[in-house]
Amino acid sequence: MFKYSLNPLPKTPEEIKSFLEERLANNLESLEIREMVAGAEEKMSFYDMWITCDKGAFIDLVDSLFMLDFPIFHVISGDDAGDFVLLNYHFSLFTSAGRGKRVGVVVSVKVQKNDLTMPSLYDKIPGIEYSEREMHEMLGVSFEGLPDQSLVFLPENWDEKVHPWRRDDSGLSPKHIRELS
Repeated sequence: MFKYSLNPLPKTPEEIKSFLEERLANNLESLEIREMVAGAEEKMSFYDMWITCDKGAFIDLVDSLFMLDFPIFHVISGDDAGDFVLLNYHFSLFTSAGRGKRVGVVVSVKVQKNDLTMPSLYDKIPGIEYSEREMHEMLGVSFEGLPDQSLVFLPENWDEKVHPWRRDDSGLSPKHIRELS
């Protein structure tokens, strides 16, 4: 059990880090806090928190973010990193707290290519649908619980075994590429 009663809520990046580390124990691969400076006066503007977690702890991590504040979802970015696909979920916490208090959160999950499935966040954050569908069609990751995994960006007649952002055999071949002049 974690020591926080969540009253008051952890608000500083260090408090959030301690809360997540205690709550998720050995399921965090890394957690880094970065101060982001901006403006003419070079003042600290916001914090970025970069978290890498196991796929099995992903839902618990997102639920923990919900305990702190409603995580504002921005986008999922992804990359074919060899033996796995890296998914980066971009969120913000405390967006209305003012300068120097907002925390950007990037949650990175390595999805092994021999099991390209992830739990969907659609039931928690319906606005995530198009990002999950994009990762499905471009990188081949299936999202368990996502009701519609049809194509968003590629043509209707696209071979769904071909994933344009992949760098292995399921990626683009020369027949998929045409020169524009």
